[in-house]
Amino acid sequence: MNGIVVIDKPSGKTSHDVVEYVKKALSVKKAGHTGTLDPMATGVLPVCINEATKLVQFFTMDTKDYTATMLLGVRSDTQDLEGTIISRDDSYVSVHDIENVMYRFVGRIEQVPPRYSAIKFRGKSLYKWARKGVTIDPPSRSVEIFQIVIREVKLPYVTFSMSCSKGTYIRTLCSDIGDILGCGACLAGLRRTRSGCFSESSAVLLDGSIKNNIAPEHIISLVDALPNLSAMYIGHAFAKTPIGFGVARAALGVPEAGNFPAAIKATAEDFPKKDRARNPLIRKNIGTQNLSNHLPRLAEDAERGGRKDV
Repeated sequence: MNGIVVIDKPSGKTSHDVVEYVKKALSVKKAGHTGTLDPMATGVLPVCINEATKLVQFFTMDTKDYTATMLLGVRSDTQDLEGTIISRDDSYVSVHDIENVMYRFVGRIEQVPPRYSAIKFRGKSLYKWARKGVTIDPPSRSVEIFQIVIREVKLPYVTFSMSCSKGTYIRTLCSDIGDILGCGACLAGLRRTRSGCFSESSAVLLDGSIKNNIAPEHIISLVDALPNLSAMYIGHAFAKTPIGFGVARAALGVPEAGNFPAAIKATAEDFPKKDRARNPLIRKNIGTQNLSNHLPRLAEDAERGGRKDV
């Protein structure tokens, strides 16, 4: 079983918990998620199964969509309601001020990740250091918020939806908004509604019958999971030759062997297992470039090598 299954993560479970549950429920050896969701958060968590785990690097770069609820007037050490409340402030804040401050964050911004996070420092997650009383201030990182839409304001709560880049912390966003408003704020609720091409409409609920809930159409194939990438197929026999790899390099524009900025995956089940490492499916994010432009050169290389199965 190879592919991606989209899980609707419940609150209270870590992303790692979900991966382990899927592995056990589907009896698969390898599985990995495409972007951490905090325990309190719910929603879309794509889980890659077996061979699909090699594609995680592509999915982690995807844009993420969220619906969040921010609580004004409350600061906590974790920037959400899961931590210890540091301060409360009942100062009045107008809807106009809220809108004005929130929309300032649209665009590329510098964000300092929370001390309670999965970011690693000396091989250990920051939240583990924080729980031991060790204060580590992570460096700021550049992230991008593509859109913020305020859905409802029922003070002290503000519900909004947003679209952002990889690595954006929504609880840090809420905390930063609260700091500018002067009253403080923290994250009260969070749901991921989309991760790249994976949406909540295709997500499977995590429960005791997950194995029975997953129909064949829920397992997304490796090719369908990367709709923005183009593909080139070369013949099985040809793929096994040094010239076959030369064709791959020519198509990808890579000058030397062993430096492929692409995922080379085995997808044809009828190929012998021992040969699947030299996969005939070569993928690269080439935008609007058409691989057919390379075909004359590829055919030439193939002929010189005495191979016609391109």
